Amino acid sequence: MSYGATFPLWREAAGTAWRDYTRHAFVEGLRDGTLPRAAFLRYLVQDYVFLIHFSRAWALAVTKAETLDEMRACAATVNALIDDEMRLHVKTCAAEGIGEDELFTAEEAPENLAYTRYVLDAGHSGDFLDLMAALAPCVLGYGEIGARLAAEAGETPYADWIATYGGYDYQSVCRDVGALIDGAVVRRLGERPQESPRWARLCQRFTTATRLEVDFWGMGLK
Repeated sequence: MSYGATFPLWREAAGTAWRDYTRHAFVEGLRDGTLPRAAFLRYLVQDYVFLIHFSRAWALAVTKAETLDEMRACAATVNALIDDEMRLHVKTCAAEGIGEDELFTAEEAPENLAYTRYVLDAGHSGDFLDLMAALAPCVLGYGEIGARLAAEAGETPYADWIATYGGYDYQSVCRDVGALIDGAVVRRLGERPQESPRWARLCQRFTTATRLEVDFWGMGLK
């Protein structure tokens, strides 16, 4: 599993927050099947709403991009979120009697509001790199989690979720996003980005978004 050169540096800079996110009790409950179904459905409803705002953030990235390749990559990610990832939420919730209209009008939890507005603010107040640093923990973190659970999980009622994020299509999205970030970093900061005065701020954005991911899992367990 490799999502480029920048992601491992940001992940390391996040310190223990990254493990708190990717090894959260919610995640481990998905892996071994002990996660209560009510908690999973609560999370799915909120994540559907989250993905609407997340898709808007990736659409914002199109306007922040400097090259056609960046624009194409961001537009492709919007399509992957809307056409593929959200389909899992609709399908799973429909089987539990929760229709898509109900998903779309669900009231946002405070943790959802905090996370999605932070990402959007990073894009509106900053540039393309600020937005990428805020977006990366979700996209690439889910890829890392999905790949690990696909390798470790046995019989679990959450096999569809694991297959979505551990499967070829989503892993391809992660590799593409990793390459997008690498190219954007080199284009704007040069071959030695860690020497840039902007580097610490980008690491901080990534870490903050990671902490908000931890809170999002916690919301599901409430």
